[in-house]
Amino acid sequence: MCWTLSVKKNLTCNSLLISDEDAFKVWCIFNFLSEDVYPLIIVPEEIEYFLRKLTEAMGINWQQEHFEDYRTHLGAKQCGLSVWDFIRLVGSGLYSKSMNRQTLSLAINEVYCELILDVMKQGYMWKKGHKRKNWNERWFLLKPDSISYYVGEDLVEKKGEISLNSKCYVEPLPDKDGKKCLLMIKCADRSFEISASDKKKKQEWIQAIQTAINLMKYEKLPPHIEGRQKRRELRQKQQAEQEEMAQRMTELQLANEDKQQELEKMRKELEEAAGQAALEEQRRLQTQMQLQDRFRQELEREKNIREQMEEQVAQKSSELKQYLQRVHELEDMYKKLEEALEDERQARQDEESVRKLQTRLLEEECSKRQDLEKLHLEQQQTIQMTEAEKQELENERSQKDRALEMAMKQLDELEQERKQALEQYGEVAKKLELATSKTRSWKDKVAQHEGLLRLIQPGSKGPQLITNWGPAAFTKAELDLREKNWQKQKNTAMQ
Repeated sequence: MCWTLSVKKNLTCNSLLISDEDAFKVWCIFNFLSEDVYPLIIVPEEIEYFLRKLTEAMGINWQQEHFEDYRTHLGAKQCGLSVWDFIRLVGSGLYSKSMNRQTLSLAINEVYCELILDVMKQGYMWKKGHKRKNWNERWFLLKPDSISYYVGEDLVEKKGEISLNSKCYVEPLPDKDGKKCLLMIKCADRSFEISASDKKKKQEWIQAIQTAINLMKYEKLPPHIEGRQKRRELRQKQQAEQEEMAQRMTELQLANEDKQQELEKMRKELEEAAGQAALEEQRRLQTQMQLQDRFRQELEREKNIREQMEEQVAQKSSELKQYLQRVHELEDMYKKLEEALEDERQARQDEESVRKLQTRLLEEECSKRQDLEKLHLEQQQTIQMTEAEKQELENERSQKDRALEMAMKQLDELEQERKQALEQYGEVAKKLELATSKTRSWKDKVAQHEGLLRLIQPGSKGPQLITNWGPAAFTKAELDLREKNWQKQKNTAMQ
């Protein structure tokens, strides 16, 4: 009734390669294979299943590539086909090219008999009569619970039926009475002798009948119904897995956004720290420029004094030439001594700046290392918690690896800066040591000329330290304490 009421409004069979009867059979097959949702649709997996059986019935090789192209085109529009689109697909001859209408109709009828009428096998065989014992050719139709036989394949005149149950069995028979490829079906009340056309058909019928008996014996569904249920269960399972996967991906995306916010916050903190470091560096440069200006003024003043002394010495008589010559030598020595003192001052300033830079780099390195260890621990915990979901979390892990690599790279850069600072500190220490040695050597040379020029200073009551600038403002014990503290800080920085 549904077919009669809806076919004229929705379908025109004149443009199709199938008749109205074949279209009705395809409609019944659609109702069997469609999903249990409204409106009814048939999914691509069931379309492929039907087209495979149809091409096998027509004796055509299945072209998977052709169907994949059609499936891709179908997926871009919708998730399945309606019954009328399904009938047009079959009737258009897209998968039955070079086949006539009769072959296509026979193939549709064969698939219809298997899926709708539960026909497991059908074909012509010879049956031995019970009364006259003569052999007659009959059209046999095997169903899960019975075997019907007719005069012809048009199924008009039914000659009998063999009821099957779990106690029936089938066995092959040797050739006799001029008949070959014999088999016997034994039931509770009677037996049936049947002759197949060849050995292959005989074996196929034995297997098909035994399969039907086993279905009755173990109370199983027919293969096509069981296969449909398995395919539906598989699709439901895949749909549930996809939903679960989508939910997991949503959770992972939210977690990724949280991580991105944390990384952005960390980046801002690093930028603020870099800005503060730049301000400190600018202040240090300003202080250094002020010290250089002050030292330049002192040098100019000393130079003016030296020029005045040279003018006074130039006015002396020629008889003091030897004395003047020795005074000039002493002035050269004083120049070198001033250069050594200047080098020592510069070395001390460089040492102080390098020490500050080293301290700052060590603090940044410790902070970076703590952040890196925290990030590494979080990554390990995440990997341990999601080991079973390694495939799904690959994107998150790669992003964390990139963040870890960036942090490691920054740590390496800080390590290189610290090494450079240590190298600069070593160079400054060497310069300081060289300046000290020069100062000492020039002091020794000056001490050899005691008779020429001696600076008279008031003596000290107690032992005091003497520096390049004069008596120290601290004692020997205070100097030892400062050296111990400096050595301890240096060892900590090296570790």
